[in-house]
Amino acid sequence: MKTIGTHSGTFHCDEALGCFLLLQTEKFAGAEVVRSRDPSLLDTLNVVIDVGGVYDPAKDRYDHHQKGFDEVFGHGFSTKLSSAGLVYKHFGKEIVRKEMGDSANEEDIQAVYLQVYKSFMEAVDAIDNGVNQYESSQPPRYINNTHLSARVGNLNAQWYESLSDAETMGRFRQAMDMTGSEFMGCLQYQIKSWLPARSYVQEDIRNRKSVDPSGQVVKLSTFVPWKNHIYELEKEMGIEGEIKYVIYNDDKDGSWRIQAVAVAPESFNSRKPLPEEWRGLRDDALSELSGIPGCIFVHASGFIGGNKSLEGVTQMAKVALKETSQ
Repeated sequence: MKTIGTHSGTFHCDEALGCFLLLQTEKFAGAEVVRSRDPSLLDTLNVVIDVGGVYDPAKDRYDHHQKGFDEVFGHGFSTKLSSAGLVYKHFGKEIVRKEMGDSANEEDIQAVYLQVYKSFMEAVDAIDNGVNQYESSQPPRYINNTHLSARVGNLNAQWYESLSDAETMGRFRQAMDMTGSEFMGCLQYQIKSWLPARSYVQEDIRNRKSVDPSGQVVKLSTFVPWKNHIYELEKEMGIEGEIKYVIYNDDKDGSWRIQAVAVAPESFNSRKPLPEEWRGLRDDALSELSGIPGCIFVHASGFIGGNKSLEGVTQMAKVALKETSQ
């Protein structure tokens, strides 16, 4: 039987997740997990993570605590890796490929592989390595003890508990199950929701000049989560900052929406808000002022508006593009 080694004592999210990931691979499927700090024992194991002071993929050694270690995931990511990140870097694509199936193409596999790191793995790496989420010396406004790393930490023996080795190993297996379940949930979301949505948005961006020759308006052929895809696809397609509005059908009542693209994914500021004189108006008052039939509303901040028809919402976009005042 193959063996996976990690350290004994207090456990953390990174090695629990790292062990789970290794068990999903062809090389280490069904392996026994051994927890120890005895170098002579660790040397006999097939793969060792988060202990041993060695990072050597050729020997399946994946520690990140040693002096001088500065390995990152690459692909534009700069967060130092934990043991989980190291395992994902070397084995993650195999796991993604297995979940996506034989029909998946390499481009899609790569896209999901990178997205899982961005949306899930990087936070595990950062927390384990003590990387602040924000560049600030100010104390946090609130404490968050609900994230995955904190919940794994809570499975360790509390000060009032005295656990046997077998009980501690049971807790560690709980941590493996918890981290593994959330990893697989993230992976399945990227495969079933994120990737198909990305494909729709990509095609709609390619067709954007059929909506308006400027190429600054995208019409969603199918409503999908689109906001983050816009920025990534603009960059890939060499049109960063070009798209100003996205229009889409509201399936609740059949009306149409126009939404201004924000300057950044988490920003409340729009690249080009809807015209100031439209903001806060509704229905006939808005249609009369704009000269566009069927208007429903424009938000007071100008980030979103509505019209009863596709023709009307498209006209709103065309007029707004010509507006110079913000």
